[in-house]
Amino acid sequence: MRLLSHTFRCVKPPISNPPLSKSSSSSSKDPTLIVKSEPKPKLKQWCVYLIISSNSPIKTYVGVTLDFDRRLKQHNGEIKGGAKATRAGRPWICACTIHGFKDQSQACEFESKWKKVSRKISYEKKEEDVGKLLDDQTLRLLKHRERALGKVKCLFDCSQFEFDWKLDPF
Repeated sequence: MRLLSHTFRCVKPPISNPPLSKSSSSSSKDPTLIVKSEPKPKLKQWCVYLIISSNSPIKTYVGVTLDFDRRLKQHNGEIKGGAKATRAGRPWICACTIHGFKDQSQACEFESKWKKVSRKISYEKKEEDVGKLLDDQTLRLLKHRERALGKVKCLFDCSQFEFDWKLDPF
């Protein structure tokens, strides 16, 4: 008889579990029997993030993800994926992460509002900014995004959110 796993490589042979012996039952009082439980995997939470480019022209990007570390690698071109908008300006660095969203819908709504408010509030790029140091431009952009975030906070119950600024806009 030929096993399916030999014919169809994607089908794995069944794993046979050895029958439990009486000595390993829960009523046994054998002190040498140690049952180890596997650690529970850490539940991933939806995260809204702000990243900033470290090359000129300095830009910011707001996004949402379940795995920020993986997503940042995508934006930086280390692994496949990432938004087209982040191809220029690499490498990107984390400016802020926000955790505590109950689901993807809430995280996406927050991200959308942050982007929308950022576009609406005034941010005038002065002519003198062109000759300034990158640090000054970075600071202005971070302050702009932080002001927009302050307005978005008024639209949500943010009591369960954790705001983690990696780059302080002040």
